[in-house]
Amino acid sequence: MRIWFKMMKDNHLLRDTTITDESDDTRTHKIFRAIDEVCYAFDLGKPIWLDVNVAEFKRHAKTRFTRDSFIESIDFDFLEMHVIEED
Repeated sequence: MRIWFKMMKDNHLLRDTTITDESDDTRTHKIFRAIDEVCYAFDLGKPIWLDVNVAEFKRHAKTRFTRDSFIESIDFDFLEMHVIEED
């Protein structure tokens, strides 16, 4: 599984990375592990999955974590997560 993360502000890409997980773990575990990795790499607190995130991710394998998803203040508009390749 490959997941692409993009940190955006004012329609500009600030940072991005792709996390690859080739383990035999479940899809859910891979996604949460990838979020942990990107939050560590970008020095962010973990975002909270709101109902809108869950619904969007189920439909499109993609979601955006906005300011509402973070407990601490953030200096970007959103963190987007997109599954680009599945096993």
